Amino acid sequence: MRYASWCASLFGLALFVLMTAVPAHAQATRTWVSGVGDDANPCSRTAPCKTFAGAISKTAPQGEINVLDPGGFGAVTITKSITISSESFEAGVLVSGTNGIVVNVTSSDVVVLRGLDFEGLGTGLNGITFIGGGALHVEKSVIHHFTQNGINFAPTAASGAKLFVEDCYIRENGASTSTGGIVVRPAAAGAGANAILNRVQLDNNSTGVIVDSTNTTVGGISATIRDSEVSGSANNGLSAIATASHAAVTMMVDGATLAFNAGSGLNANGAAASGLGSATIMIGRSSITRNVTGVSVTGSGQAKSYGTNQLNGNATDGSFTLPNLGQL
Repeated sequence: MRYASWCASLFGLALFVLMTAVPAHAQATRTWVSGVGDDANPCSRTAPCKTFAGAISKTAPQGEINVLDPGGFGAVTITKSITISSESFEAGVLVSGTNGIVVNVTSSDVVVLRGLDFEGLGTGLNGITFIGGGALHVEKSVIHHFTQNGINFAPTAASGAKLFVEDCYIRENGASTSTGGIVVRPAAAGAGANAILNRVQLDNNSTGVIVDSTNTTVGGISATIRDSEVSGSANNGLSAIATASHAAVTMMVDGATLAFNAGSGLNANGAAASGLGSATIMIGRSSITRNVTGVSVTGSGQAKSYGTNQLNGNATDGSFTLPNLGQL
């Protein structure tokens, strides 16, 4: 009897330890943050966390962090598939002297950032920095006042990372000709990248969009920009850069407005060597006006028109690379 009682007590103790330990390590598929939350909370709907950094460790891979009410939720580093979403409330990522959100995931991961307001205060580095591989979706967000880039897409994976930006407003970012609103520049020799920008407004950045193969020698880099505006850049509006011995860059532009840029509205900068290094921009249904130079081509670069563009009213209009592209 005494032995049976001892066994029952031991079993009860083990069960108690197991039941109390599991919640401390469990991750929820949906967590919540609030401006009046506490990171000591479990990040549930009724006991939300205070910051994205506090919530991410309590959110399972492929889970979602939701914003419960307005607030500033701070910087965070993401290392797994996850969604951070704010559909109805101000969700601030305010930083000084550092990056807003760093995404460092593997080739099979997908990260979604929706409805966020990134503020760099004129000293922040990048609003969003992407390294590694996989896919990044940025939706319905505002990114402004960063000294380097609004979005710094610098993958290192050989599989060809993907960037999707939709319905975003990106302004006053960058401080040099190599920085700006959105910069797609793989950071490893074998890395590739593909970017799709849809309904994106880029105003008053150092350069609007840069797609650059400076650091990679294999694989192509491509970008598609649709129904977007690039204006007021201190340098070029759109730049495709592929210098000698580096991978080819292709940019497709459809339905864009490129205006009031202090450099070129559109610049294709290439220096081909051994079949590499070509920079090609193909553009249709777009307006290029009130820039210092409308269209400029450097080295082996090509700026090809579908013959449906408006190119006029620039200090120097420049010209497209002939012949025009055919229409089917």
